[in-house]
Amino acid sequence: MQNEQDTQRWTIKRKSALVLGILKGDISIQEATRTHGLTMGEIEDWKDNFLLGAENALRSRPRDEEALKDEQIKRLKQKIGELMLDMDILREANKLRPFAGTSPLATSYLRIS
Repeated sequence: MQNEQDTQRWTIKRKSALVLGILKGDISIQEATRTHGLTMGEIEDWKDNFLLGAENALRSRPRDEEALKDEQIKRLKQKIGELMLDMDILREANKLRPFAGTSPLATSYLRIS
């Protein structure tokens, strides 16, 4: 049964409190996902947005909303590139050591490339 806190709406204050708790080390992301029924991706997005906003707030000339979005798009494109590189490395490693009992899922994944 979910506790009362989990059924509440995730307001900005609740998100901020959770992110601050993670940054201070009071709670791990894994623990937060289990406790609050959130995904790791949701929490990572909140944390990234929080840090981006904090960084902008500390600038002598804060960037406008459009510049922040452009910066976030740039970071996400960089992350996609890193993930694509990881996939390429895994594909090459797979060529050297094929799966012993190749499952249909693994086979279909490898055909995507």
